[in-house]
Amino acid sequence: MGSTRLPGKTLEPLAGQPSLLRIVHRLQRIPNISAVVVLTSENPRDNAIVASCEEAGVSCLRGDENDVLGRFHAAAAALEPDRMVRITADCPLVDPGVISDLIGLQDADPSLEYAAVATGALPADAGYRRFPDGLDGEVFTASALEQAWREANDPFEREHVTPFIWRRPERFAVAMLECERDHGNERWTVDFPEDLAFVRAVYERLGDEEFGWRDVLALLEREPELRELNERHRVLAD
Repeated sequence: MGSTRLPGKTLEPLAGQPSLLRIVHRLQRIPNISAVVVLTSENPRDNAIVASCEEAGVSCLRGDENDVLGRFHAAAAALEPDRMVRITADCPLVDPGVISDLIGLQDADPSLEYAAVATGALPADAGYRRFPDGLDGEVFTASALEQAWREANDPFEREHVTPFIWRRPERFAVAMLECERDHGNERWTVDFPEDLAFVRAVYERLGDEEFGWRDVLALLEREPELRELNERHRVLAD
């Protein structure tokens, strides 16, 4: 709830439901996952997140506001998963099919300890065919998370959960899920009021949570002017 660029964005309504619950409901459509859990902080301003989750019957765990790695480790200790999928709460257009493919990437190679969706959050010169920014996701083993939690001292690595892993490809087996072609110049994440206006426009037109990322692309082909809603931030992201 304490976002500096868009305070309270987590619970901003999208087609009648809080953005956070839109994300949860989309993720609940992924086959073969055991649970979707919201991890929020112990800061009193995040009591609203807990209340929203309780009202919707969604599991919610709390932890240190800045040590998000520690928050994930505590969740792993409580839930004992073999691996975890991480989705950030600024991605209300997250696609269950893409995340399912990400999990499948690790299923196909059990040696992988970490895999992520290549999106527009990565620079164009990173060499990946990127999905739109806002379709981000990561999957990692409980073992890799444990090692990161024990050894990470860099505040950046504690706050952002997985950098300890992906910064060390010589130590951890990592992979990226790429798109069939590069769409990295599309900005679908929510950091600013203009981003929220864009996502709201998408939900108003596509209606419910069953649509996927290709449906959003098709919408933008029909109504390219929608990109103008957050154009200035999309250009900066490029």
